[in-house]
Amino acid sequence: MVEQLISALVTALTRCHREGTRLRATDWQHAVRSEADAYAVQEGVAAALGWPLTRWKSGGARREGPFSHSPVNPVASQHLLGIEVEVALRLGRDVSPAPAQEPLTDAIDAMCVSIELIASRWEEGLAAPELLRFADHQSNAGLLLGDWQPYRPLDWAALPWRLRLEGQPEIARQGGHALADPAWVVPHWLRHATRTGRTLPAGSVVTTGAWAGLHPLGSASAGELWMQELGTLSFSARA
Repeated sequence: MVEQLISALVTALTRCHREGTRLRATDWQHAVRSEADAYAVQEGVAAALGWPLTRWKSGGARREGPFSHSPVNPVASQHLLGIEVEVALRLGRDVSPAPAQEPLTDAIDAMCVSIELIASRWEEGLAAPELLRFADHQSNAGLLLGDWQPYRPLDWAALPWRLRLEGQPEIARQGGHALADPAWVVPHWLRHATRTGRTLPAGSVVTTGAWAGLHPLGSASAGELWMQELGTLSFSARA
């Protein structure tokens, strides 16, 4: 019965991605009962849509975990709820399942500023139950990347950054990453992404969690993100 519900939800969410429709969370509240169910839905939808599984999002609220992961939609979606300021990291070499059991931050060769686009396939949006949002690729709607820079540790907690959204006051902050270091999540991501025997190829990307939470778009259709040492990303906030 659980497998049938998961399969049905995979089919329904796949249709939402293709047609731009939404589901009512109340109709599916019993379909996802655990984190494992949510990951099964994620993987099923990604497979049905033909995602290459070379772009990911990973993060956590504290260094002790838990950490969450999901493949990222390679095509930006419409009907955005907002954006998140993030830092993306890139693998410089293939990572296979066996070595992924070790801390592998040395596998990262590059970093860049990134914007995660946030949307929902649930009518309730971010008010939908947590496990349903988790199954819906953690409300991901695409990923925008700045110019790649050679990876090196920075003083992340003191790193200045600015976000400008069209028609809104500028946001200027220092630091704000929940784990104090975006690379902290890398070993956890690698263990998750290779757990079924898959090898992650060089060039795979992970975006590593929001700096200062979700930024609603309102009527904005464009913006600019700047981070010291990582440069500037000018972007369209509408697909």
